[in-house]
Amino acid sequence: MDFYYLDLNDNALDALDDMNFTTCTPVQEQCIPEILKGRDVLGVAQTGTGKTAAYLLPILSMLDDGGFPKDKINCVIMSPTRELAQQIDQAMQGFAYYMPEVSSVAIYGGNDGNRYDKEYQALKMGADVIIATPGRFISHMTMGNVDLSHVSFFVLDEADRMLDMGFSEDILSIAKHLPPSCQTIMFSATMPDKIEQLANTLLKDPVTIKLAVSKPAERIHQMAYVCHENQKMGIMRHLFKTREMKRVIVFSSSKLKVKDLYHDLLRMKVSCRAMHSDLTQAERDEVMYQFKSGQIDVLVATDIVARGIDIDDISLVINFDVPHDAEDYVHRIGRTARADRDGEAITLVRGREIADFMDIEKFLEKTIEKIPLPEGLGESPEYVPIRRNGNRQRSRGGQRGRNNRHGKQGRQGGHGRRRNRKEGNGQQPKNQKKNPPSQQS
Repeated sequence: MDFYYLDLNDNALDALDDMNFTTCTPVQEQCIPEILKGRDVLGVAQTGTGKTAAYLLPILSMLDDGGFPKDKINCVIMSPTRELAQQIDQAMQGFAYYMPEVSSVAIYGGNDGNRYDKEYQALKMGADVIIATPGRFISHMTMGNVDLSHVSFFVLDEADRMLDMGFSEDILSIAKHLPPSCQTIMFSATMPDKIEQLANTLLKDPVTIKLAVSKPAERIHQMAYVCHENQKMGIMRHLFKTREMKRVIVFSSSKLKVKDLYHDLLRMKVSCRAMHSDLTQAERDEVMYQFKSGQIDVLVATDIVARGIDIDDISLVINFDVPHDAEDYVHRIGRTARADRDGEAITLVRGREIADFMDIEKFLEKTIEKIPLPEGLGESPEYVPIRRNGNRQRSRGGQRGRNNRHGKQGRQGGHGRRRNRKEGNGQQPKNQKKNPPSQQS
């Protein structure tokens, strides 16, 4: 569907026109009309489906049309991480390009005192849209800096990730201060029981829009080593010795493993940095800057990087551990093969993770290529699931995994909408710092 068939206002459509956003993604086509109707919405959609635009566009359109109090907070968007909050803020700047009266501020931790003072002033003066991480926002609420009595829109982005990070009580605490008439919009990449419980608590007669998790891009060459835990570093040494390892992300399941792996790679003279939740905001910004600018070749990270970070030229993703579920696997390897590039994904599967990896293969409806272990590392485990008692159970068709050799287009005519705007002289509106977001916002 073309965006022009949706009931967005002219300023929102003009911004989309400038960014060559022509057609909606499925989540945008289904969510935008329901949000414009004032319905509470529960959207289940993975990162990269365009969900940021699915809630920002209708909210900004309604705010720009007027009828909301000035100098008050009209919309609160909660984000699990600083990085995603910054990304939402950037998308906000692009979509609100022709809405100079709509104000916004991003609020997240890890900043110096000057930043906190600016946040305090923005909250006290009122901003139409607040984009915040739960911890920092609760801090402002505790200090008496926040008045939520006029909020009309409450958005939870990546709600499952927020719950995984322990923000459940913070979210409920914030929600208690919202007026009964507030419209609530929740997006989650997965739908576990805890998300259903949160939705039942916060949402009123919601419309549920569920998009199936898409399969990884066909341009990703997926491979796996079946190995023992003590063989993993031998595989890593082999990869870094035999490949040109640049623009690589290595994922591990815990920050402790990330730290250990980072130091192991440093001893191998690999140009790398680690990214995990123990870093300060300034440190995380510096790591991402160094990686994006090519100053370092390898980023070793927890799943904090798997969602919400746009880096288009990743050549290889290595899963040092098998992700907890198929959706996390899709998010991780989805960092490569972006913007019509090819990419590779390699997963190291230890014996006790074989059943989980088989579940991923079942979800993908494909058998992922198993690579023989490098010479000198010994035999690989048998590729069959392990029972709870630790014994292996041969599955039908299973075979011993020995170290052997088998093993966007521009808008086209029709609508006739060209500028003739109040900013027709080509100058950008006052106080608007604009970096148009990507189509996947």
